[in-house]
Amino acid sequence: MSKRNYKITRKEGEWYNTQVTDSYGNEYQNYFETAYESWKWIYYVWEKEEWFNSANSQELLGKAILNCKELDKKNNNLKDIL
Repeated sequence: MSKRNYKITRKEGEWYNTQVTDSYGNEYQNYFETAYESWKWIYYVWEKEEWFNSANSQELLGKAILNCKELDKKNNNLKDIL
């Protein structure tokens, strides 16, 4: 039984609020300037749901933070933190 669902809403003057649920019941939310970008993102989530559900989220977060620190270090934005 598929749990896939989506919802795109927009209040006047705001971006499109896009909510999507994958087959595993995981919910995601994002904002886009155009409806086309919202639709693209919904299909992206559904196409990548196997990868999202097999990836270790803590490991991915740790790698993302490490990459951000390295970028800041290269740009000399972190003085004595590292």
